[in-house]
Amino acid sequence: MIFKPWTVALVGVVLLGAPACTPVGVVMGAGAATGLAAYQERGVDGVARDLAISGRVLDMYARFDHTLVGAVGVEVYESRVLLTGQLESEDRRADAVRLAWRADGVKDVINEIVVTGGGNLLDTAEDSWISAQLEYKLTFDKKVFAINYAIETVGGTVYLMGIAQNEEELRRVKDHARAVPYVQRIVSHVRVKEPAPMVTAAPGGS
Repeated sequence: MIFKPWTVALVGVVLLGAPACTPVGVVMGAGAATGLAAYQERGVDGVARDLAISGRVLDMYARFDHTLVGAVGVEVYESRVLLTGQLESEDRRADAVRLAWRADGVKDVINEIVVTGGGNLLDTAEDSWISAQLEYKLTFDKKVFAINYAIETVGGTVYLMGIAQNEEELRRVKDHARAVPYVQRIVSHVRVKEPAPMVTAAPGGS
């Protein structure tokens, strides 16, 4: 699992309400974290809610089988849980999905876990490099609100979650992903933001 820079910072917002086993890399002041969250489409409350759900899922994994915490990536956006990573059997994958659904507040579970069948493991170092390269590209594209996207890469497949301002922005994000070396496939679970309704002036209004 890759912790995005803004995700790590925002952990401070919900740290007191998160389970004790929730992994925390860096905790910044609540003011800085809240400022970052305010720029996201889901807002401060949405970020806090998603981080809390992620913590609950990871807590269930740790209690059931601690190896799931390191093997399964858990990305939560708008209460939708994206599971990625690699497990050796269908039974283990089923356990991961079942436990995720049991976490309070979960609205949907997207299962993208790869079953290796006990064979060769995928190159996690290369996957981490791909995610980092794509995050860099999105961050410096002025036509993309990078903070609204979450990225996970497994076996060269890039999984996208978040909110796109429009179809054009999402197309740019996918184009950036295709331009990263070693990317084999792109799977989008991004929601395109609905356009604001047009306001029509009342007849005779000034």
